[in-house]
Amino acid sequence: MLTRKIKLWDINAHITCRLCNGYLIDATTVTECLHTFCRSCLVKYLEENNTCPTCRIVIHQSHPLQYIGHDRTMQDIVYKLVPGLQEGMEVPGDIKGETCSAKQHLDSHRNGETKADESSNKETSEEKQEEDNDYHRSDEQVSICLECNSSKLRGLKRKWIRCSAQATVLHLKKFIAKKLNLSSFNELDILCNEEILGKDHTLKFVVVTRWRFKKAPLLLHYRPKMDLL
Repeated sequence: MLTRKIKLWDINAHITCRLCNGYLIDATTVTECLHTFCRSCLVKYLEENNTCPTCRIVIHQSHPLQYIGHDRTMQDIVYKLVPGLQEGMEVPGDIKGETCSAKQHLDSHRNGETKADESSNKETSEEKQEEDNDYHRSDEQVSICLECNSSKLRGLKRKWIRCSAQATVLHLKKFIAKKLNLSSFNELDILCNEEILGKDHTLKFVVVTRWRFKKAPLLLHYRPKMDLL
């Protein structure tokens, strides 16, 4: 059976970050225009800008970081197309280290080729490995302290938790709602440094943008919606 070979160079434009020119790491997409970048690159860029680096559309006048989201599907595609990229990354690692490593990997694959059947075999192997792992414990982990800052809710019996950095604020809302027997997780707000967090923010994103120079654990507060501090 004939196997079609695809040069990575032909598809690099679709799986690389325009900001660092390396393969996408922790792929993050702008919800307004659907352009994708490395999360660390995009977060750094949006600290001084409010437009998309590719099309220059205004993401949000004052809070552009709340309108970007982790793109797990795109990241999975990049890892499958570029063998060894995921294994070559050190997690956790500093932003410059991640960007440099991804860019070096891109340079080494500029004229490389990948086979469709090899990608299929790699996917089967990865799926088996994921089944052996339990609750994403192989992911980068984040230590969190969940404090209640409202008299209308009780505190958690166990406020210290540790979970995957890819978990989102929405996951935390559902966790708290279940522990407190709330009728809906939508009744909750979760805050960091007194700022309400978007439900689609990953914990890694929160650490990078809200807790960058502070020591672990990540301190988060929860309260009922519309409950003024």
